[in-house]
Amino acid sequence: MQRVSEQILEYAKGQPEGSPLAAKSLLHLGTRAAVDQALSRLAERGQVIRAGRGVYLLPVTSRFGTRAPSVEQAVAAIAAQRGEVIVPSGAAAANSLGLTTQVPVRSVYLTSGRTQKMSLGRQTVELRHAPRWQLAMAHRPAGQAVRALAWLGPEKAEAALQTLKRKLPPSAFSELVTAAPQMPTWLARFVGKVAHGRNDGVQR
Repeated sequence: MQRVSEQILEYAKGQPEGSPLAAKSLLHLGTRAAVDQALSRLAERGQVIRAGRGVYLLPVTSRFGTRAPSVEQAVAAIAAQRGEVIVPSGAAAANSLGLTTQVPVRSVYLTSGRTQKMSLGRQTVELRHAPRWQLAMAHRPAGQAVRALAWLGPEKAEAALQTLKRKLPPSAFSELVTAAPQMPTWLARFVGKVAHGRNDGVQR
């Protein structure tokens, strides 16, 4: 069993920082039972971090000691491993686009997979299952805008769209308009109104 543990650590150290370790990707080192047990023991010793059910991460070592990988690294690696779309929440998107000064207190991401929580050191990351339309254009400005608008809701969406029309590159706003048929009726209506209507009081 010790040998399997050592092999897992050696394998993990050869992966990019933040890469997740899952039992299924380690079966070349031993049986499923042996790999599961080795991962559990490594986690108990603090040599790997148990981020969530079946997901482990190798701590990052520096001259300041060891720490968990960054949230962004871990989330990107898990998305790639699982073949899921995982993107920052609407609150984070709205803040990033300057549509709100409210800074999210918790790390929340939207995912095409199931809702779950991950632990990265002292930080908890929440992955929330989201409808497909909120994950479209995942890492592009137009997708970020869609998630921000969904979070802001019907009462604030129209004003936010006026701001986005001024701030986003024309190509990104056009992409947002093209995606309107995928959106809920209330949001698609606002997108069409702002895209094709008059912007009274707004300098052209």
